[in-house]
Amino acid sequence: MRILLAEDDAALAERLIPLLQAAGFTVDHYSEGRAAEFAGQTEAFDAAVLDLGLPGLDGLTVLDRWRAAGMSLPVLILTARSRWHDKLAGFSAGADDFLTKPFQSEELILRLHALIRRSTGHAHPVLRVGPLIYDAHHNRFALNDAPLALTAHESRVLAYLMHHAGRVVSRGELGEHVYEQGIDPDSNAIDVVIGRIRRKLGIDLIRTERGRGFRIEAAP
Repeated sequence: MRILLAEDDAALAERLIPLLQAAGFTVDHYSEGRAAEFAGQTEAFDAAVLDLGLPGLDGLTVLDRWRAAGMSLPVLILTARSRWHDKLAGFSAGADDFLTKPFQSEELILRLHALIRRSTGHAHPVLRVGPLIYDAHHNRFALNDAPLALTAHESRVLAYLMHHAGRVVSRGELGEHVYEQGIDPDSNAIDVVIGRIRRKLGIDLIRTERGRGFRIEAAP
């Protein structure tokens, strides 16, 4: 899952990025509002963490412009402002959640997982496809109730497929949502990762749809 992090506090961003990555997210960081707005409209993200006090273009204006452009990207606002009318302005602009600084990093991660789950139609934090289980809160996989050891990259690919279980996910879509900005993997690289995941699963859960991409689903 790919996250847009718009935060101008360098120390906070440096603390959050490795924590988000350890939680299974790919993170693109922007410290200026105009860059964040442009990235949100031109790149593929699964959610955004948006600070209201961005330089160049404030976070509320960024969010306004995203929503005016028809973007349904889940957005969690970060702010040092705790007054109700500030929160009301954020929700009125189209925010999905609100977190006031200072905050616990773990809470941010839990809220992001919840936003992404709901945006993909999942109410429960544990996703299941046949005997395969993904615990989004802890970024853990299990197969037949036994822990499944995956690399960080394999985990991101499999988590994305499980969030979109039952539908075909193209190689291009996978590339956009599991790789950071500036990395453009060829289709063979994605096939190699899928192949490694299949070998670790040992069962036919990930189907290749020729010319279209991949779909994960349990056998009927």
